[in-house]
Amino acid sequence: MFENYRKFEYTYAGRPLTVEVGKMACLANGACFVRYGDTALLCTATASQKPREGIDFLPLSVDYDEKMYAVGKIPGGFLRREGKPTEKAILTSRVIDRPVRPLFPKDLRNDVALTLTVMSVDPDCSPEITAMIGASIALSISDIPWNGPIGGALIGMVDGRFVVNPTAAEREKSVLELTVAASEPKVVMIEAGAKEVSDEDMFEAILLAHREIKGLIGFINEIVAAVGKPKFSYPSGELNHEMFEEVFAFCEASVMEALDTDDKTVRDARLAPIMDAIVERYTEKYPEIGTVLPELIYKIQKKIVRRWLLTEHKRVDGRRMDEIRPLAAEVGVLPRTHGSGLFTRGQTQVLTVATLGSISDAQRLEGLDDEESKRYMHHYNMPGYSTGEAKPLRSPGRREIGHGALAERALLPVLPSVEEFPYAMRLVSEVLSSNGSTSQASVCGSTLALMDAGVPIKAPVAGISCGLITEEDGSFSTMIDIQGLEDFYGDMDFKVAGTHKGITAIQMDLKIDGLTPEIIREALETTHKGRDYIIDDILLRAIDKPRADVSPYAPKMISMKIHPDKIREVIGTGGKVIQKITADTGAKIDIEDDGSVFISAVNRDSADAARRIIEGIVFEPEVGATYEATVTRIIPIGAFVEYAPGKEGLVHISKLQQTRTEKVEDVVAVGDRVRVKFLGIDEKGRSNLSMRDAAPAE
Repeated sequence: MFENYRKFEYTYAGRPLTVEVGKMACLANGACFVRYGDTALLCTATASQKPREGIDFLPLSVDYDEKMYAVGKIPGGFLRREGKPTEKAILTSRVIDRPVRPLFPKDLRNDVALTLTVMSVDPDCSPEITAMIGASIALSISDIPWNGPIGGALIGMVDGRFVVNPTAAEREKSVLELTVAASEPKVVMIEAGAKEVSDEDMFEAILLAHREIKGLIGFINEIVAAVGKPKFSYPSGELNHEMFEEVFAFCEASVMEALDTDDKTVRDARLAPIMDAIVERYTEKYPEIGTVLPELIYKIQKKIVRRWLLTEHKRVDGRRMDEIRPLAAEVGVLPRTHGSGLFTRGQTQVLTVATLGSISDAQRLEGLDDEESKRYMHHYNMPGYSTGEAKPLRSPGRREIGHGALAERALLPVLPSVEEFPYAMRLVSEVLSSNGSTSQASVCGSTLALMDAGVPIKAPVAGISCGLITEEDGSFSTMIDIQGLEDFYGDMDFKVAGTHKGITAIQMDLKIDGLTPEIIREALETTHKGRDYIIDDILLRAIDKPRADVSPYAPKMISMKIHPDKIREVIGTGGKVIQKITADTGAKIDIEDDGSVFISAVNRDSADAARRIIEGIVFEPEVGATYEATVTRIIPIGAFVEYAPGKEGLVHISKLQQTRTEKVEDVVAVGDRVRVKFLGIDEKGRSNLSMRDAAPAE
């Protein structure tokens, strides 16, 4: 039945990688069923027959589609079906999009869709890496023009040793989570989270990943040789070259003058009349010029900016290639929030706000991995006014989610443990103005906001970007702290965040076919110098250490540990006990299965009161031990005393004193503080106590 069915096998990092072609999704331009261990994905590539009209970009979509049946779960929610993509799925789609996109022909305008459906997950075999490999194979064997293949690898570092595609257990212990995509000659994408890994270790890990990927690409090329289709021809979406050269000659000098400023608003204002003049002069000769004007002016600016960088090492704002824009930092900007930090780099400005909450405020997650919640969240917002655009607010897109996740990953390694700091933390970065590298400004703002909120981070983290300009002969120049134009018209945005000690996060975006080891090493060295300067001269001058205590407007948190067997007693039947504690003290109480108790309240007294009540409930008195107690009631046969919070017992009249007692009131009164010895529990479950046998206070 399946006449074109073929199966290919390869061993990747010690585990079987199997690719089946010609059996599933045969109407797609390219499709493969990929298994890595017991992880299985259906990967398809499709393209429209005709280009989309009126656009100046490749309309590529990459969808990493998580199916909950892949891990044997039924989705939550009312509908019990998969809804919008999880944050993890969106980030994975971006990680695959970034290395794939630069390898398409620059003039292709046909819609291209990559759909990577996760159907089975083996925790020891990353579905994200499997999806990247499957996307590369589906495109490579299809008739869609693409200059691949690429391969992907995940590198961990366990006990000082690099591990390729680590298992779930190894990932738990790893101080590095590095994802690399590469073609045979070059590295095309780097994404990393790390616990202060050194530049040298990171560089070696990247080279190791590339070596592993080269073998994988040989395997993919074998598949292409066996079942690959000829690439289809398409009408080029390139600009009319004659029109471009004529318009460029007309406006070159005026555009150069317009670009020669460090103020984005001035530059935009200067360009507006130039564009009007182009339309007025050439509409009759080139009727389509109004439609292609945005692409035309983009390419004119790109040609000028690249020429300046390549031949003169001249930057648009007049900086040296190794010079950072003017920086400023400020904390305590918002009076009633728990922490805030304003970070400004040139015309890029980000205000990050920290909010502290109870552990129950942690975000609950539903995905294909074992992560069920996270107590540290970072959200990134970039409204229209940040770029001077008049547009309404919208829900966060993939870019906003990606930038937020990058800043979140950068700070995770320096956060205190839940035992050290029993809070959930949400940071929100509001981009107030944008002219390049807002994600790294968010990293710097996060450090400021966390320290202002009194979060005892282990070290300050700064982030900065490195740009690249390449020449046809292979020579290159890097530049630190790229602004918007240098990002748009350059070849790379290499973002690195970290402490003085090491790297905590990397994200690399490319517009060319890859990087050589020399470029990667220089980018790491350049960004390390930059972040050291930002930490010492900017961040630590704004706030030299975390505040000694949290804001008076933040909840007061106490953490304690009880025996798991005592959880039932603290909660009570139907939750009656814990509800009463909350009602009496005003505190919020969260209890985890391991006996961890987190108490939050608006003031310390309320939290302490709740803690004392819980301590009393779980208190186990020791027979023969002596305790301080308070007389609570008197009856003819003795006195009831509270010897621990919520723990009451009877001192029989015969055990009040050494001599005979006629009346209890002759010895004690309600409210008296006395010392008692715990004698044990009687047959009715009551605590028996003795004042007569208690050891005297020291």
